[in-house]
Amino acid sequence: MSDIRYSAAHWGIYEIEAGPEGPRLLPMREDPDASPIGLHQLAPELSAMRVRRPAVRRSFLDHGPGARTELRGKEPFVEISWDEAIRLVAEELTRVRARHGNEAIFGGSYGWASAGRFHHAQSQIHRFLNSIGGYVAHRDSYSLGAARVVLPHVVGTMDELMKSHTSWDVLADHCELFVSFGGVPAKNAQISQAGAGRHRLRAALERMARAGCQFVNVSPLASGIETGGPVEWLAARPGSDTALMLGLAFEIHASGLHDREFLSRYCVGWERFEPYLTGASDGQPKSADWAAELTGLAAGRIRDLARRMGEKRTMINAAWSLQRADHGEQPFWMLVTLAAMLGQIGLPGGGFGLGYGCENSIGSAHARLSGPTLPQGRNAVQAFIPVARIADMLERPGDGFAYDGGHYRYPDIRLIYWAGGNPFHHHQDLGRLERAWQKPETIVVHEPFWTPTARRADIVLPVTTPTEREDISYATLEGYLVASRPVSPPLGAALDDYEIFRRIAAHLDVEDAFSEGRDTEAWLRHLYDGMRRRWADAGVALPDFDGFRAVGRIDLSSHDEPERICLEAFRADPAAAPLPTPSGRIEIHSETVAGFALADCPGHPVWLPPAEWLGAELAARYPLHLISDQPERRLHSQLDPSPHSRSGKIAGREPVTMHPADAAARGLNDGEVVELFNDRGGCLAGLRLSEAAMPGVVRLATGAWFDPDPETGRDRHGNPNVLTADRPASSLSQGCAAQSCLVEIRRPPETPGPPRPFVLPELIAAAAPGEGADPERSEAGRNDRSDAAGQPP
Repeated sequence: MSDIRYSAAHWGIYEIEAGPEGPRLLPMREDPDASPIGLHQLAPELSAMRVRRPAVRRSFLDHGPGARTELRGKEPFVEISWDEAIRLVAEELTRVRARHGNEAIFGGSYGWASAGRFHHAQSQIHRFLNSIGGYVAHRDSYSLGAARVVLPHVVGTMDELMKSHTSWDVLADHCELFVSFGGVPAKNAQISQAGAGRHRLRAALERMARAGCQFVNVSPLASGIETGGPVEWLAARPGSDTALMLGLAFEIHASGLHDREFLSRYCVGWERFEPYLTGASDGQPKSADWAAELTGLAAGRIRDLARRMGEKRTMINAAWSLQRADHGEQPFWMLVTLAAMLGQIGLPGGGFGLGYGCENSIGSAHARLSGPTLPQGRNAVQAFIPVARIADMLERPGDGFAYDGGHYRYPDIRLIYWAGGNPFHHHQDLGRLERAWQKPETIVVHEPFWTPTARRADIVLPVTTPTEREDISYATLEGYLVASRPVSPPLGAALDDYEIFRRIAAHLDVEDAFSEGRDTEAWLRHLYDGMRRRWADAGVALPDFDGFRAVGRIDLSSHDEPERICLEAFRADPAAAPLPTPSGRIEIHSETVAGFALADCPGHPVWLPPAEWLGAELAARYPLHLISDQPERRLHSQLDPSPHSRSGKIAGREPVTMHPADAAARGLNDGEVVELFNDRGGCLAGLRLSEAAMPGVVRLATGAWFDPDPETGRDRHGNPNVLTADRPASSLSQGCAAQSCLVEIRRPPETPGPPRPFVLPELIAAAAPGEGADPERSEAGRNDRSDAAGQPP
């Protein structure tokens, strides 16, 4: 039995320490490079932003569904009792189902709400909606929309590839040249979706460097790889990665360094791609000189890199950001093709990676075991959307859309039910989303905090945070199974998602179908026991549930795979271990994709210029390419009110990084407030000058809570998604294209007022007696609490 209690989060495993001023979180002592983000989960600045009681938008409460939807995000909320809130939600679900059917309900969610496997909002909401007849679902993710659709046609599913990457120890022993398109940023590797264990990236890169591995960072940002040693920086134009890969492939082919035997035995379609590469089919050889014009790199550097790649044991990696762009399928497809030409796929230290550095788990040698999963039942509704097409769905019900070769129609959504996500962070062109958000009659949101999405709901139901509940945390490849314990009691009247759905299900007479007669503890035991039996079959013995609780944490490193090499079995015998592609081999040319006859995604990788990049005509008006990458001090928009996130801001705003020459040309100074703008919108940010950003490129991380000025509509806090385009990567995937974005920067025409993302909405009335009334949140004290959280009055 351990005397240490643990709390697991996306950023790591934390030890709970009791103290005279209350509990606090400490990093797991075995973690060599713990992320500081999760240490701030108990910060008073976060508590000040909590939703403490059920709340209803005033016009909705007074006049019913569809009332004054243009006021979402702009008018007060009335706090009500849980009984009234449950009744209101149940009646709305009943009304919409009776009048419009379950196809009028969109079950919005995203997977980052909790690292726990039971209190996983996405699973909970989908199970509940399935118990009442189904809902319109989404497919894929903002992170990997293009990759998840194209890669099954080329080499296999993205989920399987992420679990199969060659492990860092093998790379240290065998890799001679590591070429990464988009870097290997340590800030991204702070997290894993179901909880990080030991953070390994920094030490892994340093060990590779000490062993003599050479690193090449192809990126508009120099800071993408930190090895403790030299890193060659190729500052290619954003959006030109496919052109560079084609230039490298041409030079490898022209030098005879391509592996003809590998292409013949393990691939299909080389004979269809080769004429395009050489120019025999279109008259344009994809040479280093051709690539140099598109990338801005010297042709000689491209030829030199191609030679080195052909002569050394080479790992080629791509960050996920490459496929979050116009024609985002092409760089991932071309990267696999380039690796196939080198013929090192399945060999130790060589081949390709699609996300080293994007999550902590990628490159791990830990065991691949299936964790506990809450069954979600069957969705009786067939309609769906690709996740990034929500504004299209709301604005264009009945219109058709293409997806992975199929043709579908957008449903007519009357009710959005959202739990476990913040679309006013993830989505692009937030001005458009805000207009589309007025279309549904009813929006219900489960939230711990008054996020931009909660403020734009009709009914807001307060939910607990991961530190307020018990759960089981396990992420495959992270090496730990954790009994995550409550750190503090629920704040205000907050309930778990499960309890909220159980109460609504009871009101709708489907409680038995939803709960199966189990309370939370019974579900935890049930899920654990099922996992325990599966793991026993795999040779991993676990204690019973009470023993697991008592121990608190189980180290699984004794079950590590000694040398994990991606696609090793396929290389050893492609007939015995075929890939899950139509041919069973790597498809350089896909007959399936070619059969879709898509102009924006043909049957093999090609160079297609993005709609917005520094080579476009639009660059004459908007000459800066905006990189909107993942933040360093939070996960997406999570914990943005925390002191850790706030301490990285400039004048209360997210920092935008710019090359000093670009700033000088505009008369801008380090540390001042600037305005980024294009035809879609504008935002204010704090200027940070750095030569680590190539000229013509600016970086503004995502996740600053959306804070539009009610007078101008301009975001005051530095949210780049007011600028990014809401258009699909292609008609194959419909993935998001956030990284294809041009902007200009100037000094604001007027002295800007302070940002106000962390000022609470106006809340009217109090909860019914016995509902956990909070005197600190009275009308008299509300503004004081907002100011005390560090927000300017």
